[in-house]
Amino acid sequence: MRLAFWRAGKDKAVVERAVSKLKAEARPEIEPKVEAKPAPVAVKPAPAESGDIDLHALGGALARKRSWIIVPTVLALVASVAIVNLITPRYKSESRILIDGRENVFLRPSSDRSTEERQALDPEAVTSQVQLVLSRDLAREIIRKNKLAERPEFDPVLQGVSPLKSLAALVGIGRDPFSMTPEERVLDAYYDRLQAYAVDKSRVIVVEFQSQDPDLAVRVANSIADGYLVLQQNARQDQARNASQWLSGEIESLRKKVSDAEAKVEDFRSKSSLFVGTNNTTLSNQQMGEVNTQLNNARSMRADAESRARLIKEMLQSGKPIEASEVVNSELMRRLSEQRVTLRAQLAEQSSTLLGNHPRIKELKAQLGDLDNQIRDEAAKISRSLESDARIAGGRVDNLTTSLDQLKKQATSTNGQDVQLRALEREAKAQRDLLETYLGKYREASTRESIDTAPTEGRIISRAIVSNTPAYPKKLPIVLIATLATLLLSSGLVVTGELLRQTAPRAVAALIPAAAVVRHEPVVDPVVAESAPLQPEMTADAVVSEFAEIGQLAENLRAAGAAAKKITVLGTASGDAITLSTLTLARHLARDARVVVVDLAGSSPTIAAVSADPMAPGLAELMQGEATFAQVITKDRLSRLQLVAAGRPGFDRSLLQSPRVTLAIDALLRAYDHVLIDAGSASDLPAELLTANARAVVVPDASMEPDARALMCEQLRAVGFSEVTMLSRPVQPSDAGEPAPRVVAA
Repeated sequence: MRLAFWRAGKDKAVVERAVSKLKAEARPEIEPKVEAKPAPVAVKPAPAESGDIDLHALGGALARKRSWIIVPTVLALVASVAIVNLITPRYKSESRILIDGRENVFLRPSSDRSTEERQALDPEAVTSQVQLVLSRDLAREIIRKNKLAERPEFDPVLQGVSPLKSLAALVGIGRDPFSMTPEERVLDAYYDRLQAYAVDKSRVIVVEFQSQDPDLAVRVANSIADGYLVLQQNARQDQARNASQWLSGEIESLRKKVSDAEAKVEDFRSKSSLFVGTNNTTLSNQQMGEVNTQLNNARSMRADAESRARLIKEMLQSGKPIEASEVVNSELMRRLSEQRVTLRAQLAEQSSTLLGNHPRIKELKAQLGDLDNQIRDEAAKISRSLESDARIAGGRVDNLTTSLDQLKKQATSTNGQDVQLRALEREAKAQRDLLETYLGKYREASTRESIDTAPTEGRIISRAIVSNTPAYPKKLPIVLIATLATLLLSSGLVVTGELLRQTAPRAVAALIPAAAVVRHEPVVDPVVAESAPLQPEMTADAVVSEFAEIGQLAENLRAAGAAAKKITVLGTASGDAITLSTLTLARHLARDARVVVVDLAGSSPTIAAVSADPMAPGLAELMQGEATFAQVITKDRLSRLQLVAAGRPGFDRSLLQSPRVTLAIDALLRAYDHVLIDAGSASDLPAELLTANARAVVVPDASMEPDARALMCEQLRAVGFSEVTMLSRPVQPSDAGEPAPRVVAA
């Protein structure tokens, strides 16, 4: 047999020599001779040890043992019906209380009646009110009011204790009624029939009470609701009474303290001459403020007069027109200015007809100069008057400064006394405010104490009514639960027994002569035995040697890690033998890694036989675009192995020579730890597809000589395989007419 990809070898001479030797050694396969042996003992093949649950067998077991299911179920039905009819029924009544925290505004003397106040109640407050409903004080009041201690329902001693209860109390299961006081017995029965709880997401409390007498259940439920409200009213009245008593004593002592504090304030003020003027300030501080104000005014007046006088002087010295407001607003200056304007007009008029040396012109100029001198003299007088005003204001500033300094010295001497006075006033004010607060609270507490009906935090929104339907026991649910529980329990026992029987270890039988029986079971993978059953003529030692070799090879490949990621299995054996060897090696590797087998031979039906989906598409359909990667990858029925078939029956093998097959193999190499390629005889596959970054596992024909095997390994290394492993013999399929026995894993 000639491998097609050898044509791509690196050493052409070596390849030709190997081909010629293989042709010389080629001969038809000879069927192995089977020596006559004694007929084997007929042993029934054992069922599959795949670990799956046989649902058909479970159904048969349930049908066979139906009496073990029906009889206990019917007995449980009859017993539950009898028990629920023997139990004394109880009737339940309920009342509802709303905890709104609302208080009548007209009953609050010191509150603002224009607005309505509502106290915020959190879930913890409502839960606290539930505990108040369950309080022992209220329970004793309800028991006394409804005379529950006189009823045998609440005190079992009145009607006698049954021997069964006495025996239960003797062994410690129940409580002995005679060892309890009558009050304890009644309270125990009372709380056993009472249930109080808060409705979720609301402020409503539900009070439920059960009794053999429907009327009694109604009375007790309503009594609990009324008693709860009365208990709240009494608590509020007691609180108001205690508060008024305490406040009355505190008010008397506070009045004396306020009087003493105010007397101390007035006495200290008179001794220290710290009299109060307007705006609640002392006289010294008020005088100092007034002097300070006058001083500021005098300073501003002096500064203003000095600036005005200086401005007028500067105008006079520079010869500029005097435009100060004091000069302009003066009556004399206004008349002089008018006369000057008139003279200038006359001068202008005469100058148009007369020369400058004319007597009239000289007269007018003399008059005009005289007016200018008068104006300047008047401005100088105004300047001097402003300077006088400035000097007067300066003297006033000096006097006021002296007075202010004296007042400051006086205020400094009285600061310490003022501090003491303010401390005494604060103390008196604090005592007075506290007294007013206590007086307001005392009036409110006295008003609440005098009101007959104190406000409560709750009100009854639903009273209990008589119910004729028993609340206990619930006959139909109890009967159904007991019947269904018995049915499920008995069915579960039958199913458990069948499962234990199915998973029990079975004996191993072998179709071999008695003389050739092996004393030790071969240790192999059970999934390998499913695909590669033993041939009748093979001995147990051969089986052990065959699978031990593959197991050792799997260990070596697993230890190699990434170097053994791509493994090509090929050889000169038959296609079924190569495929079975590939599956055996792959199942060994799949125990601890992610492994996929790619079928490129396509001539063996073994891949379809072990696949979970025999009709799944393969690489041929993937190349044609008729299937996706997810559709061509299937699972091995007997292990964790993944499978990729070559294609459906009748596919075109030329599709496997497409370059896209190499891309598909590369994609699988990135997703799996090991990719095993079943290349068969590799007669029509591209060399690059099989040899690139791959190891070779050769499955030779059993009749192949050792020299030919060594030469084949040399040739495979020459064509590009990184490492070549030659198996001693292939895994052989079974040719027997009857199914071969399974080989059980150790």
